[in-house]
Amino acid sequence: MNLKPIHQIELNLLETFIMLCHQYSLNYFLIGGSLLGAVRHQGFIPWDDDLDVGMPREDYNRFLKVAPVVLSHSAYFLQTPFTDRNYGLSYAKLIDTETQIEEYNNMNHAKKGLFIDIFPFDQISPSSGERTSQMAKLKLLDGSILVRLGYHIVETPLSQMARPLTVKQYNAVRTLKHKREALMQAFSAPHQSDAAFKNLASQYGYDKEILSAEEMTHLTPHLFEHLTVNIPTAYDAILTRMYGNYQQLPNANQQVPKHFKHVSINNNLLF
Repeated sequence: MNLKPIHQIELNLLETFIMLCHQYSLNYFLIGGSLLGAVRHQGFIPWDDDLDVGMPREDYNRFLKVAPVVLSHSAYFLQTPFTDRNYGLSYAKLIDTETQIEEYNNMNHAKKGLFIDIFPFDQISPSSGERTSQMAKLKLLDGSILVRLGYHIVETPLSQMARPLTVKQYNAVRTLKHKREALMQAFSAPHQSDAAFKNLASQYGYDKEILSAEEMTHLTPHLFEHLTVNIPTAYDAILTRMYGNYQQLPNANQQVPKHFKHVSINNNLLF
């Protein structure tokens, strides 16, 4: 599978994202597999088909306010739970609307196109009990929102017959989304030196994507393909927590793209 056209569009999205962050003095950094790719490959992991960035919550909220205005006459769309009422996830995507995608195990009515994921990092409680309670409540809200919006792992005759939501139903979902936003930011406070911050939408184990204030704010420029991007200065400690020996390549049978079943660019089917 040739991922170069996908990577190029994602790089274009990332370049626009970085430009906006510079323009409005917003902090960001690569996370997850994209951070691993930057350090180990100086760009994309060759078989990776997505791109992830993180932002401190304050910067993330500011980005959500300014980006739609700046991008309003472009082919890019900032997808959030509130700019796309059919979108059920808790983080933002910057989408190229001149592309179309079909994802594995993700059937829903949200807008779709090649994208980069933009995750907020929220301050979390120092109490393990409060952390557990927060995540349990978030999982319940996530599940309720996704079910109401008709998210399915596979398309079935029953899902195809589902009727569009009524205004009342959309309003009910919007209320749940606001509750989720408030819960994610429940422990926001003036930053203490020992404060911890988490990507609450992380696919990794709870402790693997928690950053200290220093790890989140001490950044260094690094090459990612032809772009210069921000990564945490403490990338070695972060990647070791997430992956162990992160310089070791996975087995060949694991070196496969995971997200996209079909991709079209400018109405031309790529695969």
